[in-house]
Amino acid sequence: MKLKQTISLFTVGLLFLACNTNPFTGKKTLALVPNSQIFPMSFQQYNQFLSENKVVNGTADAQMIHRIGTKIANASERWLNANGYAAYLKDYSWEYNLVDDPTVNAWCMPGGKIVFYTGILPIANGETGVAAIMGHEVAHALANHGQQRMSAGQLQAIGAVAGNVALSNDPESQEIFNQAYGVGSTVGVMLPFSRNHESEADKIGLTLMAIAGYDPNEAARLWVRMKEASGGEAPPEFLSTHPSNDTRIDNIKEWAPAAMAEARKFGVTTFRK
Repeated sequence: MKLKQTISLFTVGLLFLACNTNPFTGKKTLALVPNSQIFPMSFQQYNQFLSENKVVNGTADAQMIHRIGTKIANASERWLNANGYAAYLKDYSWEYNLVDDPTVNAWCMPGGKIVFYTGILPIANGETGVAAIMGHEVAHALANHGQQRMSAGQLQAIGAVAGNVALSNDPESQEIFNQAYGVGSTVGVMLPFSRNHESEADKIGLTLMAIAGYDPNEAARLWVRMKEASGGEAPPEFLSTHPSNDTRIDNIKEWAPAAMAEARKFGVTTFRK
């Protein structure tokens, strides 16, 4: 019992001490691993990925990705400076690359390293669609979602260790615990955690694209195209790392007016469709 209590107190202490505040939501977020450790690893992995894949340079599409990425990052800096977070981006190193790959995807690593695959460009269907995707990816970096996922994974591991220590004298119960804990912590905690990150990135991304001068209402149309491209093939939402397409479309329609209102505070009154 004493060991269990020690583990519990240690876990509570970690949660209390290792928290940051997301400037865009005001929420406390997990930060068990500091960005000073995460960012260098991220940058190294990103460079390795680029060296092993076909990066598109010099084309109109590659230039568009870089141009829009810069505009969205600049929008984030404007918002952060205006809201008292002038030093927030000091360790970020923005980079935007287009990679020749038919996969319908784009992603961002901690610290601002972004990749678009050529396969997503037809669905983006132009500059504003790319801006919606870019806003989402930049938002992941700004909200430190990678850091939070790593921290949550560590807590999940601590919980597994605590359960196994507590049941170390009962192998049968220990086996039952491991099976139940694996499913329960994933479906009940980790997957909702991931879906919440995706929704946060959608919402923050709408504000960033609006400040950059793009119509956030176009993001809902992007996800209509995403849904059509998927052919309706997707796991049930509760078993997915992402909200369903329909959930995202509904949320974006609800959030877009507020994003436009926020952009108007920065003097943006017209929005590119």
